[in-house]
Amino acid sequence: MHYRKIFLTVLISFVTTTFAFAQKEALKVVVNNLAFYKQKGDLKYLASAKKSADSLIITKSDTADIEKNLYRAIVNSSILYVDSLNKLGMPADLLPQTSQLVDKLSGKGKIFRYQSELDYSKRCLANVYIRKGFEFVNNSDFNNAKTSFENAKKYAPGMNQINTYIAFANNKAGNLQDAAKYYSNLLKTDSAKTEYIETASNIYKALGDTAKALQILQKGRKLLPNDRFLLLDEANIYNNKKNYKALEPLIPPLLDINANNADIAFVAAACYDHLNKFDLAESLYLRAIELGGTDFDPAFNLGLLYFKQSVSKKEGSDIQDLGRAIQWLEKANEISPNNVKSLQALQLAYQKSDNLDMLERVNNKLKQLTNQ
Repeated sequence: MHYRKIFLTVLISFVTTTFAFAQKEALKVVVNNLAFYKQKGDLKYLASAKKSADSLIITKSDTADIEKNLYRAIVNSSILYVDSLNKLGMPADLLPQTSQLVDKLSGKGKIFRYQSELDYSKRCLANVYIRKGFEFVNNSDFNNAKTSFENAKKYAPGMNQINTYIAFANNKAGNLQDAAKYYSNLLKTDSAKTEYIETASNIYKALGDTAKALQILQKGRKLLPNDRFLLLDEANIYNNKKNYKALEPLIPPLLDINANNADIAFVAAACYDHLNKFDLAESLYLRAIELGGTDFDPAFNLGLLYFKQSVSKKEGSDIQDLGRAIQWLEKANEISPNNVKSLQALQLAYQKSDNLDMLERVNNKLKQLTNQ
C-alpha cells in the first residue's frame, strides 16, 4: 500500500504572523531560528530552536505556561516531521514525549486561543505516525503498525484515508473483526473502492458470516454497479449457497462481460438447469464444452440434462434425448474413466436403452471401483 502525505501548507511559514505570542521577548530566539530554517533549510536551525525552547522551561511555573510549552511542541513536532532520518540525533522517546505534551496542551481550557498552532503540531505528529506505521508494515509488524495508524487518526481525525491503513493493518494482523468494521465504515464514504469492498467481503467470509459478506457486496454494487469483480463475487456466493433464483438475474451481465469464460458458462448453465429452463441450460452447457474442451463437469451435466428430459417425456418420444444422454455421458466417462457418478448415470441410461452388453461392462467397472 502507498500512503498520501498530509501536506502541510503552513510548515513553519506562519511563525512570525499567526502565533499569538510570537513577539514576546523570551520566545524571539526560538522564532528567529524557525524563520532561519524556513529560509535556508538547514537542520541546525531546528536544533537551535529546540535548545532555546527547552531552555524556557526552568521553573514550576514554566511547566504550566501554555505559550512556552506550545512552542516546545511546535519545535519538537517540526523536527519529528522534517528530520525523518534523525540526522539531529534526537532521543528515541522524542515522539511519545511530544505526543504527551500535545495531549496535555489539548486539555488546557485556554488552548482555544492557540488552536491553529496546536493543529499544526497535531498534523506534524499525524504524518510522523503514518510514516512510522508504514515502517512497521514494511517489517511485517502489523500490530505496531495498527497502533501507529490509530495514533495518527487521533491527531488527524478528519483524514479518512487513515481508516484504510488501520483496516489494512488489522487485516494483516489477523484482527478480522476490527478490520471488517473499518472496511465496512469505508463503504459509507463517497470514495469507496473495489478493493475495500472485496476485502471487507472476504473478511466476513473468513469469519463465516456469508450474510454480511453478501450485504457488503450488494451495497458495493450499488456504489459501483459496473464493477465486474463485485458482480462475480456476489454470483459466487449465490452459486455456493445454491440460491439459483437469486443468481438468475446476474447471469446475463455475467455472460456479457465473460463471453469466453468456460467456468462462467458452466455456472450459468447449471443455474438454468436447476431452474428447469432446459433450452438455456442446454445451449450454455454446449458453450462451456466448446470453451473448456476436456472439462468433465459440463459434459457430465449435459448428459444428465438429456437423461432427465428422456425420463420426463412419454415413451416413444424420448429416444433422441436418451441417445444424446448416452453420447455425453460416454464423453464424460472418456474424460474421467473412474468417475463413479458418470458410470452410475451410464448404468441407468444403458438400462433404459436395453443395451445389455454396455450395461454389463459398466456394472463390472463399478464393482471394481466400489469393491462390491
